Amino acid sequence: VQLQASGGGLAQVGDSLRLSCALSGSSFRNYVLAWFRQDPEKEREFVAAIGRGRTPYYSDSVKGRFTISRDTAKSTVYLDMNSLKPEDTAVYYCAASSSVILSQYRVSAAYNSWGQGTQVTVSS
Repeated sequence: VQLQASGGGLAQVGDSLRLSCALSGSSFRNYVLAWFRQDPEKEREFVAAIGRGRTPYYSDSVKGRFTISRDTAKSTVYLDMNSLKPEDTAVYYCAASSSVILSQYRVSAAYNSWGQGTQVTVSS
């Protein structure tokens, strides 16, 4: 399976951005999809995940500001980011797994397919 991420860029505090990640090479319906982010000085951090049944899961740091969604017709997962803060600055990665279990949704090692990463920079 291949993942192609897009979106991101430079934003001001309080702005909104949308990230997209298109999955190809396998059946989209079979995958749990997630977004992680990484600052160069930190470990990769869970942001959000969405199950096959569309139930979303969020980290506490983005809950209420970010929304993850999936479009089966387009084989694409989205991350809508609102009320952006400087601490949201990072490289954002989409990830997919057909075998991850619910208790591991927040664990990066549980995902075996990754997109190339897209930079989000929020300036104050």
